[in-house]
Amino acid sequence: MSKKKLNIAIAGATGYVGLDLIYLLSKHPKVNLMYLCAQKSIGKKINLFDPRIKKKLPKISNLKMVKWNEIDILFLSLPNGEAQKIISNLYYKYQNIRFIDLSADFRLKNVNSYKKWYKLSHKAKNLQKKSLYSISEFSRNKIKNYKIVSNPGCYPTSILLPLVPLVQSKLLKNKNIIIDSKSGYSGAGKSFTRKYKKLKNIFNSTFAYSVNGHRHMAEIDEELSNYTKQKIEYVFNPHIIPTYRGILSTIYADLSNKSSFNKVSSCLKTFFKKHKFIIINSKAKKSYGTNEVLNTNKCEISICQGQKKNQIMIFSAIDNLVKGAAGQAIQNMNILNNWKETLGLK
Repeated sequence: MSKKKLNIAIAGATGYVGLDLIYLLSKHPKVNLMYLCAQKSIGKKINLFDPRIKKKLPKISNLKMVKWNEIDILFLSLPNGEAQKIISNLYYKYQNIRFIDLSADFRLKNVNSYKKWYKLSHKAKNLQKKSLYSISEFSRNKIKNYKIVSNPGCYPTSILLPLVPLVQSKLLKNKNIIIDSKSGYSGAGKSFTRKYKKLKNIFNSTFAYSVNGHRHMAEIDEELSNYTKQKIEYVFNPHIIPTYRGILSTIYADLSNKSSFNKVSSCLKTFFKKHKFIIINSKAKKSYGTNEVLNTNKCEISICQGQKKNQIMIFSAIDNLVKGAAGQAIQNMNILNNWKETLGLK
């Protein structure tokens, strides 16, 4: 593009992810934040919701106020079901806009699967094939062909980053994979206190939720199938822990007959050699967690020998609001525009 800066609009500006998106983009050297949109708080300053945002930015406005012919990229951080309606109305009318959707609306190519998991009928079925599910590290060479970029869920990001290279290389057995993920409460969104209002000690307790049926399983299934063309049998369950941000996914897997700890380590190091945000740690430590990745776009993948022969444990740590959402959305934007992936994310 010849323009020095891209004009950006954000729908869903005051949610947890929206605020992280604005905070990061406010420091990005190649964008101009033109519209910060929300249904409520119209006319208020965005730094009332997040004091980290120091830059003078437009006040919160309604989407109806946006001059779409001036916008280059629309980020959508909205409840499931909303982005598809907005994109459907704008996609053909405005050729200048590209869309980066942080909801689940374009994550599943199978609209029947979307209805099954999200209990919603898709309102933009004709655009599903025109969108790309984009974990940045896997889609560098494809993303420029799409106007709709679907940002992955936070849990799948932490899980698929280590699993995809290993199942592709057939270094793990396809059965009995156990995935245990723990997330800060921001992962449940601003309305989580209403969702779990029966829990008395929500800010001080740890609890498993969506047992045997978390919606993110649908995109994990679809992506693993896309990369392996095989059925990968796994158990996944998420937990909310009493901290604001961060995800630690622990993956237990059996090594295939031709595999070994060293081959797993070598595979991941080779695969992510040129990816700035992925850290591979194969040296034994006494503890693993999110400490090194909070407020960054990094994913730290640590590999350990399992407690039984031919088993490994993989610890994958990300910040759910950054690499799991806003940061990866910006990383996708950077790739889309042939900029350095790290721009605005260092």
